[in-house]
Amino acid sequence: MQGCEVTNRLRYWLTLATGVVECLCFAGVVFGYASLVFVLKDIGYFSDLCASDPNSYSSQNGTGQVSGCRRQDEQFSLVFTIASFLNNFLNIVNGYLFDRFGTMVTRLLGICLYTTGTILVTFSGASLSQLLFPALSCIAVGGIVFLLTNMQVGNLFPAHRSTIITLYNGAYDSSAAVFLIIKVLYEQGISLQTSFLILSLCSIIHLVRTFLLMPRTHIPYTLPPCYTYGVSCGQTGSSNAEQTRDSTTEEDNTTPEPQDTVASFRSCVSSWFFLWHLLWLSIMQLRHYLFIGTLNPMLNRLANDEPSLVSQYTNAFAMTQLFGVLCAPWNGLILDRHKGKPLAPGETEQEADLRSCSLSLFLTALQCLLFSVCTSIPVLPLQYLTFVLQVINRSFLYGGNAAFISIAFPARHFGKMYGLVLSLSAVFSLLQYPCFTLVKGVLGGDPFYVDVALTLLTLLAFIHPAYVFAHCRKQARSREKKAKTESAVETKL
Repeated sequence: MQGCEVTNRLRYWLTLATGVVECLCFAGVVFGYASLVFVLKDIGYFSDLCASDPNSYSSQNGTGQVSGCRRQDEQFSLVFTIASFLNNFLNIVNGYLFDRFGTMVTRLLGICLYTTGTILVTFSGASLSQLLFPALSCIAVGGIVFLLTNMQVGNLFPAHRSTIITLYNGAYDSSAAVFLIIKVLYEQGISLQTSFLILSLCSIIHLVRTFLLMPRTHIPYTLPPCYTYGVSCGQTGSSNAEQTRDSTTEEDNTTPEPQDTVASFRSCVSSWFFLWHLLWLSIMQLRHYLFIGTLNPMLNRLANDEPSLVSQYTNAFAMTQLFGVLCAPWNGLILDRHKGKPLAPGETEQEADLRSCSLSLFLTALQCLLFSVCTSIPVLPLQYLTFVLQVINRSFLYGGNAAFISIAFPARHFGKMYGLVLSLSAVFSLLQYPCFTLVKGVLGGDPFYVDVALTLLTLLAFIHPAYVFAHCRKQARSREKKAKTESAVETKL
């Protein structure tokens, strides 16, 4: 038994480490699309649209002078818009598949989508530019499946569960650097097709991880004694061993409890926790999307259209995005700060976790407010601070989102709840398009008034941490009142 425990701990750490690498190198690469566009323009994707467009121009990228036009830019923008929307919106499907069929089935589907996307880019070219639409969408949807199935690894380390969840989300954010690496390799003479062919071949790694270092169904929380998965210690039929353990765990978790103690999916969706959390995520996500969408014209306006300054600040923004993997675990440490400490009399583990959540949710909203205020001030050097606040807040936002859902709702609904909140927030984020239209039209390219309006809107995000704090305080008072009543009864007896 002791040898098996040692082997399992080694497997747990291998699963954790390889999961970080998977998220860091593959999961969120689509958000580095801005770097990829330089390469695509140089190759000539959508260049045929410029033949009939009078608004053509020439710009300088890392490989030389490149021609372009507004219609070409609109196509590149549309590719990313569709991919980023599907990346969030289809999470309701991914979440259902994950809850219903388990890790292996969901990951195999994600690997197929991801590989299809990279192969489509490999076989695309200037004459097959339209392949970018299904390619980037498949890469985006397949990539977030890697994140979704990896976040359960936090259950293997109960004392650091939220820290690991936020770490994976930070790695997901930092994976945008992969397209930057592809751009650098292209400038060194390595073709775009070669880079994406290598990404396609890496699917072998994902398959090996799926069968050897991931569970067939789900990692339970809390873990049963000597829990194992993949290639089992001292057993030849690993899948049968895990199936037995999973079924035993499910029996242990469900049999002793009455059915009405486990909240239904419908009751979770209709709860104030879900509604305030959706508002919290949607407002701040819209703030980030609009900032990224108007970053280039904002820098051009503040730098008086000086190309060297715009390039300098654009590079600074790109570099700060790489530090998401370092910023995200800070939020996890805040969420896990109570682990190992004794619980208050009558307090459950979930109540203690929720109590920690209130501080995390408040700090995330405060960061977004400061970030939005800095964005609204038209001073160019101040944007360095804006970039730092943006990457910290983005890391806190998505890591805290996943951690809160894992704490506030039953584990059996995690995939569906995570997918639904991202899908609905994606619909809310479509408000960025009328905001874009307003900035470019009525406001003449100046987003100041829109920034001020969004800053005021960000204040609504503070409702969520206030509600969670009030809920925890109400529970504490209820426990205290109950304890006094029981004490009084015992005294009379």
